[in-house]
Amino acid sequence: MMTTVVLARHGRTEWHHGNRYTGSSDLPIDGVGQQQAERLRDWATEFAQRLRELDFGEAEGRMLSELPPAVATAFQLDPVGWHLPGGEDPVAAANRVQEVFQQICRDHEGQKVLVVAHNTLIRLLVCRVLGLELRDYRRLLPVLGPAALVRLRCQDGTVGLEAYNIPAVRTEIQA
Repeated sequence: MMTTVVLARHGRTEWHHGNRYTGSSDLPIDGVGQQQAERLRDWATEFAQRLRELDFGEAEGRMLSELPPAVATAFQLDPVGWHLPGGEDPVAAANRVQEVFQQICRDHEGQKVLVVAHNTLIRLLVCRVLGLELRDYRRLLPVLGPAALVRLRCQDGTVGLEAYNIPAVRTEIQA
């Protein structure tokens, strides 16, 4: 049986302007984010689970350009090997989200499931389940817009990517 897991990035917050790192900070979504959440709510009826974002440590609430140049350069070259100072190890975060993803696939076999999560966590999961190097998540998956959707298919122990960075519109997800 095929299980479809739709990962939705949460709606826009004030910190999306300027691309500030929003890891463990719990910011409310803004007016546009509310509209985005409404679009998701319209079709998310079976199951929704929110997973916390990575803790970005010293980068929390800051833009990459506001970090010391050596830190920013190392992070851009290898965001896993040189993750942000004081922040969560991306490998640990990928392990955490993969366990939840596998549990969802087991518990909801043959169903369509919505999981609301965060930008970096979703990109790490996509890399992990597709067998891509985690250190390449920023290069291979550079953009995931607020309230954008990622659709994964689980079947016979294999995960396939059906869609990435799709605007949250009900008709897009039903295909």
